[in-house]
Amino acid sequence: MTDAMTAWTPDREQRIGDRVQQQVAALEQELASVIVGQREVVRGVLTALLAGGHVLLEGVPGLGKTLLVRTLAECIDLTYSRVQFTPDLMPADIIGSDVIVEGAEGRGFNFQPGPIFAHLILADEINRATPRTQSAMLEAMQEQAVTVGRHTHALPKPFFVLATQNPIDLQGTYPLPEAQLDRFFFKLTVGYPKGEELKEIARRTTTNRSAKPRVVMDAASLQTLQQLIREVPVAEPVLDYAARIVMATHPGEEDAAQATNRYVRYGASPRAIQALVLAGKVNAILSGRYNVSFDDLRKVSLPALRHRVVLNVEAQLQSVGADQILNQILEEVKP
Repeated sequence: MTDAMTAWTPDREQRIGDRVQQQVAALEQELASVIVGQREVVRGVLTALLAGGHVLLEGVPGLGKTLLVRTLAECIDLTYSRVQFTPDLMPADIIGSDVIVEGAEGRGFNFQPGPIFAHLILADEINRATPRTQSAMLEAMQEQAVTVGRHTHALPKPFFVLATQNPIDLQGTYPLPEAQLDRFFFKLTVGYPKGEELKEIARRTTTNRSAKPRVVMDAASLQTLQQLIREVPVAEPVLDYAARIVMATHPGEEDAAQATNRYVRYGASPRAIQALVLAGKVNAILSGRYNVSFDDLRKVSLPALRHRVVLNVEAQLQSVGADQILNQILEEVKP
């Protein structure tokens, strides 16, 4: 038994739960002062942030995805960098490069870091860049380091990539490779605002008054919360349920769901169960509980799995989406 688990007493549970809930509530309040609506998206982003994972936001332009990331960086006092992905963007434009400089001992190479060297990275319209440039993000997202020449450079901690992408049927988009999609903790879908939300957006953005969010957390506090989240215990039956959900996405396996065998080409990787369990821990704490339940896993299954399930041609021809298949899996796989 680890020291963390030994120290997990009811009193400590209460202190940890109260601390996380208060700081997340403060974050959500400040974000709501700038972002209109999109509560599920905001909660999903904060869940991934507490779990230490990256997020892929999908939605048409103009829905406030960029504003959300910039406001989040202001609220947590993180260094923030934005990379606008375009077809002519090169890998060196993201990670940096060695440049020749004149020194006292003559010419030499000096590494000039790119915009990836920040705590919070907005990879804007990531699927408008070519596959070569998209792949430049892989090492950074997984290893939290970049390699230029023979040298590896560590990235700041905490390190969080929040990428936006346009729906793949829009002109000028390139589908992200499966290996890169798998490195995103969550994939969140950003929908259109409702009528009342549209009016509120107009009220906030067509006057001289603009909301300025306050800082409610720093990088060190965020890292502490991330460590506390990982201490939340998970019972063996809950862990078994998470494994069965992931196994149900694998076509041809004994535990595969009917929809999986018909519509899925490749199922979710082991990163899927890591995302399920960590997101379940966050959801449990934010719900005022100190252990992960079956419902916690069900609530986070769609954002954790929808980008990790590769559909076959039949699913594309019949316009069957990943969410439909996952909902059927959740109906078949019982706790």
